[in-house]
Amino acid sequence: MNYLPGGVVDVVVVGAGQAGLSAAYHLRRGGFEPDRDVVVLDHAPRPGGAWQFRWPSLTYGKVHGMHALPGMELTGADAGRPSAEVIGEYFARYEERFGLRVHRPVDVSAVREGEDGRLLVESSEGTYAARALVNATGTWDRPFWPRYPGQETFRGRQLHTAQYPGPEEFAGQRVIVVGGGASGTQHLMEIAEVAAGTTWVTRREPVWREGPFDEEAGRAAVALVEERVRRGLPPRSVVSVTGLPLNDATRRARESGVLDRLPMFDRITPTGVAWDGPEPRTLDADVILWATGFRPAVDHLTPLRLREPGGGIRVDGARAVRDERVHLVGYGPSASTIGANRAGRAAARDIGRLLRRRPGALDGAVSSPPTPAGR
Repeated sequence: MNYLPGGVVDVVVVGAGQAGLSAAYHLRRGGFEPDRDVVVLDHAPRPGGAWQFRWPSLTYGKVHGMHALPGMELTGADAGRPSAEVIGEYFARYEERFGLRVHRPVDVSAVREGEDGRLLVESSEGTYAARALVNATGTWDRPFWPRYPGQETFRGRQLHTAQYPGPEEFAGQRVIVVGGGASGTQHLMEIAEVAAGTTWVTRREPVWREGPFDEEAGRAAVALVEERVRRGLPPRSVVSVTGLPLNDATRRARESGVLDRLPMFDRITPTGVAWDGPEPRTLDADVILWATGFRPAVDHLTPLRLREPGGGIRVDGARAVRDERVHLVGYGPSASTIGANRAGRAAARDIGRLLRRRPGALDGAVSSPPTPAGR
């Protein structure tokens, strides 16, 4: 049976961010040879996962909770350099050191049921026939844009966190930032330094967290996210259940009024936004910045019918409950950097057990995948 120009492999890893690299590292440690037994596909143009797309003003010193990849620490980083550069270079060194041979840029369009119990991973460099799949596609490619009446009439600029260029472009403008997460507060504090005015709008009253976020609090937050995923509901981010940290910068921003929050507006007008109700009001703006988060990028898994009635994919650890060949790392409770590392290790361990228990009909018929252009 010939699946070229892709290849017949044991495992395909889709995505080479923190979760994908962790899984690839542990698979290699478990005896899966890159470009023979396992292939790693990444659609990004260069190493760094979603970090490579972060805005320049997000320096490494502002990054919260960046956990090292397994087997190689990130040391000596300049806190003043953009995180996109620091982490991108770190990921590149990591791929080289452990010989993970990531194929990029490669887009995966669909994963389907194949013959002999294999999964067909359809990609821009061909179709791979795999005995197991590690899906590590994260969320960056699926920014969530809420819809509000009149949105298409707004004559100003609308953009999402995924497109945020840094504060300089907003100099002298009136900016509304929508969203109650960490990105929204970071954007506000930066933009307020240069804008003519800023307004913060959220659906819920922000919850501020006093004191250190210790290991016990982290475990409790992850457990809340994990419970949703276990029930087959769409995952919420870990940050959504931890609250916003109170530190020197956020305290100053609250005292100065930058982080004074307004409830969500009812509609968008050509010149701004409007609140209806007993005390109607309007607010003019030049820019609406949607810091409204992301959704898991899993549409390519649709042919496998993994979703539950609640809209999410139910997982046990990292394994999809509806298909034990599929593992989702960096999904739900493993979306944090330390969670992604643990999920990558668990996925590699489970896949090793699965393939030993279910030897495939095509064992021994491994064809080397092609080498992408430029490698």
